[in-house]
Amino acid sequence: MVSPKAVSGTAVSSGADARGGGGCRFCGTELTTDFVDLGMSPLCESFLSGDQLNQMEPFYPLRVWVCGECFLVQLQEYVSPSDIFSEYAYFSSYSDAWLQHAQRYAETMIERLGLEAGDLVVEVASNDGYLLQYFKEAGIPVLGVEPALNVARVAGDKGIDTITEFFDRELARKLRDDGVEASLLAGNNVLAQVPDVNSFVDGLRILLAPRGVVTIEFPHLQRLVEGNQFDTIYHEHFSYFSFLTAERIFAAHDLRIFDVEELWTHGGSLRIYACHAADESHPSTGKVADLHERELALGYEDLSTYERFKVQVEQTKRRLLEFLIGLHDRGETVAGYGAPGKGNTLLNYCGIRTDLLPFTVDRNPYKHGRYCPGTHIPIYPPERLLQARPDYVLILPWNLRDEIAGQLESVRDWGGRFVVPIPEVEVF
Repeated sequence: MVSPKAVSGTAVSSGADARGGGGCRFCGTELTTDFVDLGMSPLCESFLSGDQLNQMEPFYPLRVWVCGECFLVQLQEYVSPSDIFSEYAYFSSYSDAWLQHAQRYAETMIERLGLEAGDLVVEVASNDGYLLQYFKEAGIPVLGVEPALNVARVAGDKGIDTITEFFDRELARKLRDDGVEASLLAGNNVLAQVPDVNSFVDGLRILLAPRGVVTIEFPHLQRLVEGNQFDTIYHEHFSYFSFLTAERIFAAHDLRIFDVEELWTHGGSLRIYACHAADESHPSTGKVADLHERELALGYEDLSTYERFKVQVEQTKRRLLEFLIGLHDRGETVAGYGAPGKGNTLLNYCGIRTDLLPFTVDRNPYKHGRYCPGTHIPIYPPERLLQARPDYVLILPWNLRDEIAGQLESVRDWGGRFVVPIPEVEVF
């Protein structure tokens, strides 16, 4: 049974000593089982300017635990969300594939739910307006909630009304008291980024209209494990969810998951559809029961499944280092493409610095002239690849490998080849 703490929505302290992971942030059970230990690492989106390179840089443990009661995979909270997200380097609109994904979602939901001018679409963690812009273009009122001021400013420039606060139970109550209720309440890649998951999910319930629908997208733990996607673990992500655990958390807050889709995004994600538990207008689809049973059969309520993950992670580290050292010893050159959060986890865990990866490039102008946290690898505009003409391009956002390889067709002109590190080193 899940602790009554989860049902009441009481926040649970995650304090711990070196022997354990503290209390589970959902159910309060003491954490004693390791999922993986990636050592010490800086915040993965804390890019450095040139004048910060000689300053002290904070590193925090990147040790992940799994709860033996509810099977929520989680990190301790070392840094508050306000420290991480007040100014953020990730802008969703710099990925063409992600924009296409957002546009298809908007078109599908407008048709599926029959959304019109009298409805309201709310997105929590709305970033730069990448999603809400498509609803706005269709004449449907929108509201974004985005705590990062620099990112929210971009959304405002697009005419997207945006509240610059963290979404939680209290904000939801304030909005509801002001008459705000969402016909569609969306959240993409945010569930993992809230330390108080009970307050967040309860806030979804409060803000949702009586017949409204919540959709939440998050990386699927099954895909993380099977795809060896350890680099998607970083301090900005406090939790990692199986479908079984997501069902349990939403049910504890009187929200019923009635549909689920398996997506390609971020190496494999789930999009869950939820409504109020008492709302019978959304019958459950067979996909809900099928995924529930599949995860049970695969052992996602068995601790031994989680304990095996660390072994394959250690093997990947050794193989990537062997590959890069081999290139160096043969006099071949390599450069990176992208400076995503996952890339910084990978580089720091593997100890890869400028001796093995002299520089990386990124489309996001915000990162140009800055340096990767921890490793201090410089970040340049993509044009730098054309000047350097490396033998290999290491694609750090490997989940976008096809999009990036298509954008970099010119690399093949000089005989360059692409490399992805996950799930294992692959040259193509």
